[in-house]
Amino acid sequence: MKAAGVPCIPGSDGIIEDFEECEKIALEAGYPVMLKATAGGGGKGMRAVWKEEDLSKAWEDARQEAMACFGNDGMYLEKLIEEPRHIEIQIV
Repeated sequence: MKAAGVPCIPGSDGIIEDFEECEKIALEAGYPVMLKATAGGGGKGMRAVWKEEDLSKAWEDARQEAMACFGNDGMYLEKLIEEPRHIEIQIV
């Protein structure tokens, strides 16, 4: 999408390797941000974070929930868009 010039929400380009990378990406994207489980669904493993000092706890909580629900604690992060309007397309 990015290579094609499609506007994308700022955030990670894939799975975040560790908390230090998470902090860096969150600062680059700007708060608020949303942590999301890569294997997630139904809102499990997701945490909205409005300020930097809350990121560490949200990171740990989201990863633990994702592991418990999906057996996978992989996370990605994106800028939180409040009151979004979007079209979602899923291709199998």
